[in-house]
Amino acid sequence: MIYSFQGYIPVVHESSFVHPLAAVTGNVIIGKNCYIGPAAAIRGDWGQIILEDGVNVQENCTVHMFPGKSITLKESAHVGHGAIIHGANLGRNCLIGMNSVIMDDAEIGDESIVGAMAFVKAETIIPQRSLVVGNPAKVVKQVSDEMIAWKTKGTKLYQQLPKDCQETLKEVEPLREVPKDRIVQENTYATLRDFMKK
Repeated sequence: MIYSFQGYIPVVHESSFVHPLAAVTGNVIIGKNCYIGPAAAIRGDWGQIILEDGVNVQENCTVHMFPGKSITLKESAHVGHGAIIHGANLGRNCLIGMNSVIMDDAEIGDESIVGAMAFVKAETIIPQRSLVVGNPAKVVKQVSDEMIAWKTKGTKLYQQLPKDCQETLKEVEPLREVPKDRIVQENTYATLRDFMKK
């Protein structure tokens, strides 16, 4: 659902997809080819939130901030299931792992990867191309060309997803049995470990 708040109406590019079960509120600007998953909450009630082109905010994520702050998720930022971005800025083509928490005034550098369940403290500055894990999160190494290639490939799937949803997603009644001709979905993306073996 898209909600106005105190006269601010979200701006969503027509090529992007906001799931009907997501909530986008107020001063939010969503660029091209962005995907917002079910139960995501992007609350621009107290400040501006900008999602540049190709950003995805997956299921059960929260993007919010303290009053008077504005934040940007830069081009191709990838926010994994259940993550919380609270008053932080995300760099270009970064990956925020599932159930991570990125706190106020933190800056995640371009092409950085934050591991699942990491906690990035307020005002932390993560340099570009850093691999970050833990609670509190720490830089453990630099992101390799292979790692960023894997991340970029995964984000491209999410950049295609808005078009796929616009063309094929519809509410239906469930089937009562599995059809005999049901097609098995192809394996188009490997885990990082499997990707590195190739």
